Amino acid sequence: MLLFSVVLLIAHATGADPGCGERPTFEDRKMRYSRIVGGLEAEVGEFPWQVSIQATNQHFCGGTILNSWWILTVKGSCTEELSVVLGTNDLTSPRLEIKPVSSIVYHNTFKRQSMDNDIALLMVASPIKFDSLIVPICMPPEPMPSKWHKCWVAGWGQTTSADKGSMKTDLLKVPMVIIDWNECAKTFTKLTKNMLCAGFMNESYDACQGDSGGPLVCTTEGSKKWYQVGIISWGRSCGQKNTPGIYTSLANYQLWIKNVTQAEGRPFDTEHTRSTLKHKSRDSRSSGCSELGSPRCWLLRGLLSCLLLRAVFNL
Repeated sequence: MLLFSVVLLIAHATGADPGCGERPTFEDRKMRYSRIVGGLEAEVGEFPWQVSIQATNQHFCGGTILNSWWILTVKGSCTEELSVVLGTNDLTSPRLEIKPVSSIVYHNTFKRQSMDNDIALLMVASPIKFDSLIVPICMPPEPMPSKWHKCWVAGWGQTTSADKGSMKTDLLKVPMVIIDWNECAKTFTKLTKNMLCAGFMNESYDACQGDSGGPLVCTTEGSKKWYQVGIISWGRSCGQKNTPGIYTSLANYQLWIKNVTQAEGRPFDTEHTRSTLKHKSRDSRSSGCSELGSPRCWLLRGLLSCLLLRAVFNL
């Protein structure tokens, strides 16, 4: 664990923050099996765009960082006095970064009966500062790839559908495969073209209550970027084999997101987000070592090198 801590410290000290949809480079990341059947416990920094949306300081549902002002989630999150917890896997951590929500916008043609247009945007009260553990997700590319390489969902929701007490305070993840829409429509007759299906055949991998609003993220072959393809929306119970979960298809809502954020005075601009990440202001938490030749950086790198050698050789 000391070696992992050193790598994490280096990532913060150098100010080399990843761009949208990019995880910090932690080659020593280890996967641990969780108590979810077939699932895994997410490692630090593995899903830096994931947030916990909370009501009265209790986890309510999931969400995703779009840019420094906006969180993407589903209609079910629309209640009073929400806050957003960022940059952590452990909701019991004594040092949580919490942002109050100042505005909630949900799709005005949301239909409860069919769950069509299940999407919402939350605007935080003050801008989010990005670092290696807080990163915005990338929107789906245009055109969409014909095949995704890897897909995952993660959340703090229930691990057993019938047990409300089975929610976890550590972020858990499961792999997903996007299912053919026409095949899925045979099982879910109210499926609309604004939805997509994902599951993992012959396995109990699934999202559950408390995971709604969280992202389905995918990457393409040979790419390190992660794109949000869907938003966890609804399903038939949880963890039933050969039964996929239903997600809001984000590709259908990029214009809606653009229009809403412009109307609210905080326009969503992907290029601006990338520029902000590349040219961070000096008051950012990870900008203390932005000048590679500074004495402070040389001293810090020397200290980190000694710690690294000590960890490797168990001195």
